[in-house]
Amino acid sequence: MFRVKTSICAAALAAVSFGAQAAAPGSIELPGDRAFPESITASRDGTLYVSNLEGGGILRIRPQGKPEAWLAPGAAGTRSTLGVLVDESRQLLWVCSNDMTIIGIASPGTQKGSFLKGFDLASGKEKVSASFPAPTPPAGGSVCNDIAIDGSGAVYVTDTLAPQILKLSADQKTLGVWKTDPLFAPKNGGGLDGLVFDASGNLIVNKIGSGELLRVDVKNGAPGTVTELKTSRPLDQPDALRLGADGSLLLVEGGGSLDKLVISGDTAKVETIKDGFTVPTGVVQVGKGYWISEGQNGYLLDPALKGQAPKLPFRLHYVPAAK
Repeated sequence: MFRVKTSICAAALAAVSFGAQAAAPGSIELPGDRAFPESITASRDGTLYVSNLEGGGILRIRPQGKPEAWLAPGAAGTRSTLGVLVDESRQLLWVCSNDMTIIGIASPGTQKGSFLKGFDLASGKEKVSASFPAPTPPAGGSVCNDIAIDGSGAVYVTDTLAPQILKLSADQKTLGVWKTDPLFAPKNGGGLDGLVFDASGNLIVNKIGSGELLRVDVKNGAPGTVTELKTSRPLDQPDALRLGADGSLLLVEGGGSLDKLVISGDTAKVETIKDGFTVPTGVVQVGKGYWISEGQNGYLLDPALKGQAPKLPFRLHYVPAAK
């Protein structure tokens, strides 16, 4: 998740085996004073993978293990790393890589533009690298933000700076525009962010700046009408949509909460599971609980905080599901 302040997946894993991490403490400390976790995902055995908005690279945390560098900052041409998603069927970790200097965030490496990359889970070697096509004006660039996978295995990504959702080609070499719509246009400092296919096969996507929640009707893999869903309360910087084990949707709000969404028709009931986080940026359900990445992205993006030291250490938080 990121939001540019104007003043300056069946998409993801629904639930994975938690294993021994079920007895872990309520949080995990991330190494470094510039960790800025942007997204989190997990494999079936409960291994966590965490991206880094500023420093780049990917951390891996095995059950009962400590955070370790899995993908080095700048490796395989990566820059700032945003959305991450484990793809069990292909044994890949999908990663959004971006040159974030376009919005004033330094990152390792020199590769320009935005990319969707796939890395082998066993070896960490790059297997896929697809660049974003040039956005249609007036968009000033692209940002690969988050990733979803449909029931057929096709891979989709959101573009936060341009009003478009892209789809990876069958040969995994190129990204093309799958859907564009006026409702996707960035507002209040941010555009499309999290996305996930719901139990009916439609795509749900949120907008980080304006708090909107949208549904893209999908039939035989083709996009149809885009509808704004009416939420039971306003969403504050919604992010990181994931499918929960019970078929509901999970998201975090940059304002500080982990939520459950229950969609019925064109409405969405928002139920807060836990609040009090400092700019949470990602969520993944692992067994009977949820891991949350606490990004503190205001220290990179908010003019009032930029340049100040974040609160250390950076952490992941575990939230048990309600009984």
